[in-house]
Amino acid sequence: MARAGCGVFAGFRVLGQFSGHVPHVLRYHGRHREFYLATAVGRSVHTYNVKKLGIVAVSNALPQDITCLAADRMLIFASYDNVLHAFARNKEVVHTYEGHKARIHLLQPFGDHVISVDVDNVLIVWDTQSEEQYLEVGFDKATFAVSAVLHPSTYLNKILLGSEQGSLQLWNIRSNKLLYSFPGWHFAVTALEQAPAVDVVAVGLVSGHIIIHNIKFDETLMKFQQDWGPITAISFRTDGHPVMAAGSPIGHIALWDLEEKKLMCQMQDAHSTAIAGMSFVPGEPLLITNGADNAIQVWIFDGPGGTGRVLRSRMGHSAPPTKIRYHGHNGEQILSAGQDGTLQSFSTVHEKFNKSLGRGSINKKKSKKKGLKLDTMALPPITVFASEVAHQSDWDGIVACHQGYITCTTWNYQKTSMGAHKLKPEEFSKHKPIDIYATAVDITSCGNFAVIGLSTGQVDVYNMQSGIHRGHYGEERAHEGAIRGVAVDGLNQLTITAGSEGLIKFWKFKTKDLVYSTDLPCVPSGILLHRDSGILGIAFDDFSISVLDIETRKVVRTFSGHHGRINDMTFSPDGRWLITSSMDCSIKTWDLPSGCLIDCFLVDSAAVSLTMSPTGDFLASAHVDDLGIYLWSNRSLYSLVSLRPLSADYVPSMVARPTTCPVEDVDVAGDEETCDEMIEYVSPEQLGLQLVTLSSLPESRWKNLLSLDIIKKKNKPREPPKVPKSAPFFIPTVSGLIPHYVTPREENDTQSKVVSLGVLAQKSDFFIHLEEALRTNEYTAPLNLLKSLGPSNIEIELRCLAPEGGGSTEVMLSFLRMIGMMLNKKYNFELAQAYLALFLKLHLKILSSEPNLLEEVSRLSTQLEETWIHLRTLFNQSLCLLTYMKSVLL
Repeated sequence: MARAGCGVFAGFRVLGQFSGHVPHVLRYHGRHREFYLATAVGRSVHTYNVKKLGIVAVSNALPQDITCLAADRMLIFASYDNVLHAFARNKEVVHTYEGHKARIHLLQPFGDHVISVDVDNVLIVWDTQSEEQYLEVGFDKATFAVSAVLHPSTYLNKILLGSEQGSLQLWNIRSNKLLYSFPGWHFAVTALEQAPAVDVVAVGLVSGHIIIHNIKFDETLMKFQQDWGPITAISFRTDGHPVMAAGSPIGHIALWDLEEKKLMCQMQDAHSTAIAGMSFVPGEPLLITNGADNAIQVWIFDGPGGTGRVLRSRMGHSAPPTKIRYHGHNGEQILSAGQDGTLQSFSTVHEKFNKSLGRGSINKKKSKKKGLKLDTMALPPITVFASEVAHQSDWDGIVACHQGYITCTTWNYQKTSMGAHKLKPEEFSKHKPIDIYATAVDITSCGNFAVIGLSTGQVDVYNMQSGIHRGHYGEERAHEGAIRGVAVDGLNQLTITAGSEGLIKFWKFKTKDLVYSTDLPCVPSGILLHRDSGILGIAFDDFSISVLDIETRKVVRTFSGHHGRINDMTFSPDGRWLITSSMDCSIKTWDLPSGCLIDCFLVDSAAVSLTMSPTGDFLASAHVDDLGIYLWSNRSLYSLVSLRPLSADYVPSMVARPTTCPVEDVDVAGDEETCDEMIEYVSPEQLGLQLVTLSSLPESRWKNLLSLDIIKKKNKPREPPKVPKSAPFFIPTVSGLIPHYVTPREENDTQSKVVSLGVLAQKSDFFIHLEEALRTNEYTAPLNLLKSLGPSNIEIELRCLAPEGGGSTEVMLSFLRMIGMMLNKKYNFELAQAYLALFLKLHLKILSSEPNLLEEVSRLSTQLEETWIHLRTLFNQSLCLLTYMKSVLL
């Protein structure tokens, strides 16, 4: 049985995805007078403004990942497989072009047309508005396999095609004629780019050569060569400096001086992967590059020597993240360690607050000299880390374990760099062990100490400020097997360690003495401590989970249901929920007070790490083979969500991961209609017949009933109110040559001032309900009416019950019986007291002279005394117990 639309978490947005292997597109918006940058990220197109490199739009997702991208003045063209789409306003698909039989790999906007080339060497010219084929041309792969396409400037209806065989062809699209064939340079053409000069084209070859060629006279003007492999992208500077930039497959950029015809400078390690796209901003000294390393960089050339520096950048992980954790208490920063060896911080507020803490290195100075590709000092990727904000401005606040490496590194969040200390046991300071490595780490809440567990079972304590070793747990080692997890409580009193031999041990943090040890039913794979509540979550190798209370040291909950290895766990901030992810692609939410599963959903890729925001608003997840960090909003904060236990036959549904654009949640009202399990709880008016129940009315409606005369005296106006002159909103005028206002008419004094006796004799609704209650003995209607009135109206109604106010003794008797009914049923208890006190104050003389009313009042007095004696006994018992608990020493 599935439960649709009632999940606790809903997809919100993804962080850390900026670019892919598809070259970017640069566009100019005439009305905004601003340049915009479009990149393909997965199945969507992201649009950034070049001025601040802030994201301005995210397109709707296509069915598959985008493989080719192009743009003209109005539309953005994106293709996947053999289908071409056109986006308008950077958002919605307005045109679809279908006709190719193979995957499209080249696109070229061409006025009111767009040209696409597939891998089967079929070129199709499309009419952008009608979506019809204007022309289709097929080429023989053996003689001319199209590898690049360009529309030369001022060449009307003509395109230039480059081939894998090295030759070039100039075609007239309108007449469908081959105008000229260039013999080429016997190497495959990889890039074609229009030079600032007319008739001049730059041709990039697979051999690393760049040919500056005049296509009008078929004459080679210049020839350059770089030693980094094929040319991936070419761009010309147009701000008055004759400079050409060329990209390479290893991430280097070469800048060539076209006047001197020589290499001007090199920008090495601009990207960690191949340069996918490169373009100079027209008329500005800005170069924009993107690559498959998930990075967009804007370089500015304002220094001596012609080299560029990074002006703005947006970069995420170039390899999938392995561990993510929220940093700080405001829930605005997420620390992420990736397989690329970097540690980065992603902001949930805005991308401009993202930070990169860099890559781990044994020796940072030597790493800078050798460069990114030849760096032998780089540390392996981070597997586990812990962070704390206390004292992070004074010393390092992050400690991390590296894959298969014994040394743990410290990191400084404020300086956004690797820290000063490398933590490892003293016995391994001179030599590096082969099969010994750090497996678990934790940092104390004060930020002073780091606890590190090794694969040998050893657990060491280090000072974060000085990096000095401060002792270890156990005589030689804490466990016989490898350490699977370490945790320190919030007050630095206990250290908890779990070993692969199936033991969990509690140690005194300061004295390092063993306090308690217990066997686990299975080998633990990891532990997680919620410091505020003292609850320890333990994941086992048999895919089960146990929750242990560190105060009583007993297992309080056990959960089972996953069908794969448990990758990560996280607690909600209040400690009520435990959220787990597994290799079975499921994310489950367990409710600890009830011990039940309350939410479960599937994702298309297993989540390798989870973390819950300290404010409880978002759940963040990182997935297998995915560069992004996905945010899931907690719907229980803003919507009615069913937290009932899921049935045994519950079938979780597949939930699509969110995109970069924030997802608007569905209508709450619609959710409630489709969710059959959602039943809104309505509290009864009285929980038990023996309980004294108060009303839900505010105190201002009953507390001051006895003091109304004092309140009226204080609020008495000092002078009588003045009657304002009556004037309509639109003052009428008399028509004529000189318009003037109409004088107000004199009041008509002909109306009689004699008041009809029938008006004075009218009975109020409360009076009528009390008369009916004498016959039916049902007092609910008059009571509800009295509860809806204000204090002044209540006093008027009670005054009118007396014979001199137009009432009768029978109605007064009915009112007393209504109070008796309230005391019998023991609800609206304070209202009964207040109404009865006001009634006695107003009609005490009449009550003493009427025997039947006096008898009813004496009966009420007995009821009140019995109820008060019962309440007083309960109050005294509670006060006695409270006094004892405050004075006794527990």
